[in-house]
Amino acid sequence: MNDKAKPELQNTTFLDACARREVEYTPIWIMRQAGRYLPSYQEVRSRVDFQTLCRTPDLVAEVSVQPVEQLGVDAAIIFSDILVLPEAMGMELTMVENRGPVFPAPVRNAADFDRLHAATPSELQFVTDGIARTKKALAGRVPLIGFCGSPWTLFTYMVEGHTSRNFSVAKELMFREPELTHRILGTLADSAGAYLAAQVAAGADAVQIFDSWGGVLSPPAYREFSLAYLERAINVFNRAAPLILFSKGAHHALSALSQSGADVVGVDWTHDLGSVRRAVGAKVAVQGNMDPTTLFAPPEVIREEARRILGEYGTAPGHIFNLGHGILPETDPEHAKALVSFVHEESRRFHAVEGGKER
Repeated sequence: MNDKAKPELQNTTFLDACARREVEYTPIWIMRQAGRYLPSYQEVRSRVDFQTLCRTPDLVAEVSVQPVEQLGVDAAIIFSDILVLPEAMGMELTMVENRGPVFPAPVRNAADFDRLHAATPSELQFVTDGIARTKKALAGRVPLIGFCGSPWTLFTYMVEGHTSRNFSVAKELMFREPELTHRILGTLADSAGAYLAAQVAAGADAVQIFDSWGGVLSPPAYREFSLAYLERAINVFNRAAPLILFSKGAHHALSALSQSGADVVGVDWTHDLGSVRRAVGAKVAVQGNMDPTTLFAPPEVIREEARRILGEYGTAPGHIFNLGHGILPETDPEHAKALVSFVHEESRRFHAVEGGKER
């Protein structure tokens, strides 16, 4: 990746941490920070449905900037959804009340997949237009993060047809027809890599791949059906900007993830950050990893947990504070704002020690 932050940015702390440079404080952003927990987002959603919001660049910019203005986070993330990619491949996507996203005609065999096509960035121009509008609205205050779903995670939704608890349909296809599974995953990896590169071309300063369901696989299956295609997508992306790889539950793969080509490895709250840092060494930065439910606790508990996580990582460079998964809809926005403030305050003490060098 380019080791220099873009000069027009006023706050480069997030990008500096991605590159493992010394910082004055630990940067923080929150997965799903533009979303349902914010009353200002709910006001926008009262006027349009979710899919219309995703496809309206001016509204995308409005809700993407809200957390920057209201919480003081060190990076914005574009408001979108990982399922826009399979939708661009030709799958019908609907949003069902109390069920979430649904593919009415899931992929269950080769004939189903043959009706689809590799997505091209031009078919996702509403996302890149949203990025361009958001960059303009941010006016250089903080960097903007683009994202996509991992090939395996997208595969699970495409095959199951909806969210799942045990992924039995996706795994059954994986075991029964591995060649078809590899064909689908290869198409997804190539499309995802090109999509991420298009987001950077439109103005994103960094990107994240969400491998939300990689952890449901056994270690051998993970290497074959998730990690291999994460690496393929990253290779297609060609290091166009800093890349964060978040693979939830993949405790066994930390060393491999650090060698995947990603610049940052994100981890969920079940990891010890000190152990993660030792496992990945000096190869990559680390992002995470507060339990999202901590934000339901009183502010003093949130502060103490933030202090604990900062201490767990230590004073080495390369830490980006985040939740271990997305912020929950029931979260009090004032608690999220307090977390950002606590991380900024408490981390300055760590980074002031010997210029940020390890004690």
